[in-house]
Amino acid sequence: MSEPLVAVEGLRRVYRSGPKEVVALREVSFQAGRGELVAIRGRSGSGKTTLLNLVGGLDRPDAGRVTVTGREVTSLAEDGLLSLRRDVIGFVFQSFGLIPVLSAAENVGVPMRLARTPVAEREERVRMLLALVGLADHANQRPYELSGGQRQRVAIARSLANRPRLLIADEPTGQLDSQTGRQIMQLIRALVRSEGVTALVATHDPGLITLADRVLELRDGVLRPADAPAPA
Repeated sequence: MSEPLVAVEGLRRVYRSGPKEVVALREVSFQAGRGELVAIRGRSGSGKTTLLNLVGGLDRPDAGRVTVTGREVTSLAEDGLLSLRRDVIGFVFQSFGLIPVLSAAENVGVPMRLARTPVAEREERVRMLLALVGLADHANQRPYELSGGQRQRVAIARSLANRPRLLIADEPTGQLDSQTGRQIMQLIRALVRSEGVTALVATHDPGLITLADRVLELRDGVLRPADAPAPA
């Protein structure tokens, strides 16, 4: 593997509630290469969301470090983390996270507004991204007018707005039926190829694992390598 885009070393995360401690991650280490789709599987409560939050700079570990594109995420101050999340990492969540009063196009454009992208450039990229995820004809519809699969496609387009190097997707098919979920996973795989991004996708759906380049398994906070069949 060439120089990894993501390097995770010895991550440990403990949640405390009074005298009680819950160890969510135990000495987790792995790397993800450029343009690689890595699936992280495990049952609910295995630590998948905690791991993705640490990689994305949404939480801090009790021990260990995370490096993304050569930057040590775990040592960044808040302004550095904001810059990383705005310019380097795109997030896709199970709950879609769309703004109800905005159209599909306006939702996709939000990250570019925050980055102060010029209007003409922003509008052109919004059109391109909606076409890329198969929603060119739905630009003016609001989330409540779209199906669950369409809403997740809008969320994926939004995550790519600022040309991220890393895509983090936490159970992106969790609210979708199996057929739509597979279509969304196939879309993510296609985008990894066409956009050249690295993707970390947490899932507990065995039907989606076959679409990944590599599979890692979390069991009670411990990461174990797992073999996945080659993508069809």
